[in-house]
Amino acid sequence: MMTRSRMAGAQPRLSACLALAMASLAAQADEHQHGDPAITLDPLVVTASAPVSPLLWVTDPRLPRQPVPASDGADYLKTVPGFSTVRNGGTNGDPVLRGMFGSRLNILSNDGNLIGACPSRMDNPLSYIAPETYDRLTIIKGPQSVRWGAGASAGTVRFERDTPRFDAPGVRAGGSVLVGSRNRNDQVLDLTAGTPDFYVRASGNRSEADDYKDGDGQVVPSKWRKWNGDVAVGWTPDADTLLEVSAGAGDAIARYAGRGMDGAAFERTSYAARFEKHNLPGAWDTLQANVYYNEADHVMDNYTLRTPNPSSSMPMPMASNVDRRTRGGRISSEWQWQGVGLVAGVDADDSRHRGRSAMGRGTYQQLPKTSDAQFRRQGVFSELTVGVDTRQRWIGGLRLDRAQADDHRRQSGGMMAMPNPTFGAQRREWLGSGFLRWERDLRDGLEVYAGLGHSERMPDYWELFSPDVGPVGSVNAFAGIQPERTTQLDLGLQYRTAWVKAWVSAYAGRIDDYILFTYRSGGMMGSSSQATNVDARIAGAEAGLQLQLDDQWALGGTLAYAWGENRADDRPLPQMPPLEARISADWQGERWSAGALLRAVTHQHRVAAGQGNVVAQDLGPSAGFATLALNAAYRFTPLLQASLGVDNLFDRTYSEHLNLAGSADFGFPADPVRINEPGRTVWMKVNYRY
Repeated sequence: MMTRSRMAGAQPRLSACLALAMASLAAQADEHQHGDPAITLDPLVVTASAPVSPLLWVTDPRLPRQPVPASDGADYLKTVPGFSTVRNGGTNGDPVLRGMFGSRLNILSNDGNLIGACPSRMDNPLSYIAPETYDRLTIIKGPQSVRWGAGASAGTVRFERDTPRFDAPGVRAGGSVLVGSRNRNDQVLDLTAGTPDFYVRASGNRSEADDYKDGDGQVVPSKWRKWNGDVAVGWTPDADTLLEVSAGAGDAIARYAGRGMDGAAFERTSYAARFEKHNLPGAWDTLQANVYYNEADHVMDNYTLRTPNPSSSMPMPMASNVDRRTRGGRISSEWQWQGVGLVAGVDADDSRHRGRSAMGRGTYQQLPKTSDAQFRRQGVFSELTVGVDTRQRWIGGLRLDRAQADDHRRQSGGMMAMPNPTFGAQRREWLGSGFLRWERDLRDGLEVYAGLGHSERMPDYWELFSPDVGPVGSVNAFAGIQPERTTQLDLGLQYRTAWVKAWVSAYAGRIDDYILFTYRSGGMMGSSSQATNVDARIAGAEAGLQLQLDDQWALGGTLAYAWGENRADDRPLPQMPPLEARISADWQGERWSAGALLRAVTHQHRVAAGQGNVVAQDLGPSAGFATLALNAAYRFTPLLQASLGVDNLFDRTYSEHLNLAGSADFGFPADPVRINEPGRTVWMKVNYRY
């Protein structure tokens, strides 16, 4: 593992290299031809987005975006209607889609799983993803695809990198530099060199910020420092063939206002290979295969980024080091003939979790890591589309998975460790998923769809191993928690012309054996958590409208609402985000653009106090709020653009409903108090592509 001193030394060097490279690239901008249409930047700061087809969203994560450009994948997803985040400070929030959390949301980077290791999801999968180092973000809402893994009842998120293709030897480059309030500074660099037969692509980023202040001027512990680097080497003997190998690494530190420990290390190690062949003979169109190896090595402690509080529950220095190694692969083929498209394939993965912990500064490093959990899964899937390129389409898919979980814990119970009654036990489950969706183009620009999907999800590591107790009558959560089954109806309407984009999507679902956490505090044993299964109902909707008033002015707005009910106890499901609206106005000139974004969130009174998920619980009703953000951009050339913005213009003091309570270690009251969001934030960003 890279030590913290080595990491601290590596970051300034990476920052300097990225800054020098950006300066060199910018100096070449005026020498490049200005009319190349393939490498121009969108002149607007992105404040709104719309689906490209039913339940499918595709966007470029490299474009300037408001609020202030994201430090991680969860911050970026918040700009898509329906997404929210469990907040715990400045970075590494946990994503929530339509009120659904954890492995209900399948997250892939380059079609591989990188799963965090912290039992409380301090390092959720998006903590390791730097959005700007990817070319495309694809989101599928609801259980409306079976191609990308099991259990994605809420949806699927894919961060993807494109394949570079060269007609002649050449070099391509892109990058950005960001500066902002509270010492926010980011650098991103992407370099590709290649010929028609080979290419080498290297990308890297660095991001940091100090603790922020809320609207009242109170400091919120939230500093972070991150870096990532990836390199890929590809062979492209013709326009239809690709063979690529890649490797990557990263690390970070992060201070958390809402946790008893901070993240002292977020080491990532990644290796992957992929093969693609397109335009195969006859009806056989495409063959794709990939394998990957991802490892997250995470250190939590209470002394690197804070001073242990003698009056807290952890008065002495202590640390925990956990890691998660995930490896897997996928093979799929596509066929096209006479308006029918078929995708079929197999995939598999296995994941091992280990850990060690100790009192004292750095003493954990003297201990061996021991395995406490092992997960394996193999799956087969197929999707069929009837009516490709016609006005009416039927899309359906089926998936079957065999999932396995092994309990390697000899003891359980935390500080009061006892022999683990399920040591050596193994769970195996057959999981079936499927969907059927109808799409119809009613007339030019108007489309309607309806889809019914079903997803069965194996309980994940956090649901089987993190709770203190399981359902009543079970020896623990590993033995008692059952797989979750979701059946959901998705309906929607979309209208697209050159001047108007309007869309609405609604859903209603039934969840059998929804996995619910209940928290209890007080007593000699301190706080505890229990995981149980309940039956639930969910429903909600998102809608959006974008109007191009003329060649320069555009107005837009989105709405998102999620609702959930615990049918077993006749009370709301916890951790449901409130109704949220966004209204944007944008002006675009030949070189200048400007925009405003109003975000309004209502109060949330439908809560289930003391219940939640493995990260957070409902803290009671929350107040509504509204914030205003402004932005402007100037395009020096088609290749070079500068943008600037101010978020929370009126310096409002507010907090999000989905929130961790502030930690008493940082002076927050002992009773749960929501962590406030940043006050007025000013930023400036420069983007360049060559």
